[in-house]
Amino acid sequence: MDATPLDIDHLRGWIGRTETAEDDLSEQLVRGFRATLDQDPGKPRPGEAAPLAIHWCLSPAIRPMRELGPDGHPARGGFLPPVPLPRRMWAGGEIRHVDPLRVGDRVRRVSRIGDVQVKHGRTGPLCFVAVHHDFETERGLALSERHDIVYREMTPGRTGQPPEAAGGVPAAQASHAVDPTPTLLFRYSALTFNGHRIHYDRAYATEVEGYPGLVVHGPLQATWLLHLAAGLRGGAAPGLFRFRGLSPVFDGAPLTIAGRLTDGTTGEAWTLTADGRVGMQAQFSDEVPDA
Repeated sequence: MDATPLDIDHLRGWIGRTETAEDDLSEQLVRGFRATLDQDPGKPRPGEAAPLAIHWCLSPAIRPMRELGPDGHPARGGFLPPVPLPRRMWAGGEIRHVDPLRVGDRVRRVSRIGDVQVKHGRTGPLCFVAVHHDFETERGLALSERHDIVYREMTPGRTGQPPEAAGGVPAAQASHAVDPTPTLLFRYSALTFNGHRIHYDRAYATEVEGYPGLVVHGPLQATWLLHLAAGLRGGAAPGLFRFRGLSPVFDGAPLTIAGRLTDGTTGEAWTLTADGRVGMQAQFSDEVPDA
């Protein structure tokens, strides 16, 4: 039967559903990923460690055009629960690094719906869906991830009023600026086969969803923060990387990627907009918690 608006019992019936997908971590993908991050594409060789966060480019949902919703995402239902709220965003998540992914790996992703919760915020009802992913190679588990998705009402107009600037942002030990241009956002959408129109269709983003500009992808921000965290740690991937979106980030102005160590190889990182808002916040450490 069809779900009524926020029929939580119906939506929670998706908990425990699983999906498996496989993909090849190719040299071409590594080159495209590096180039999108404005790095030298180089000549990746089979067996060398792949860049951190490239797993978000593997096994994307591929559907025919006729199966896409008006926002460019695959229509609701199937593996993900059919949440009847129109706006879908990446709220955050956590990554546990176990073994590096390598160029040439055949990567198997096993996904599971872990939880579905409904809460109420200032803009109305919110539905949170937690999806757990295990990425495996022939060597075993490479990384585990929890991906938190939030669904909410459209509330046009309100998103055009950004939150006030954050106070108490700590002093950064390392930082650099990136310019989230439309070309960069398009390239990342292409790498991840992400059809969500808020990232490349300005008319849709501003006129339909009420944003002041194109939205910078959550995983792209998390990628920048993860790479900065590894740099602070001498190039080593953190065992545990937790991140959370605090405020939407848009194109049109440079974005600062910043972070610091707080104790040994433990630290925090954040994205900071030109008007002083923290877009995404992350914590990282050597800890690798139990799955």
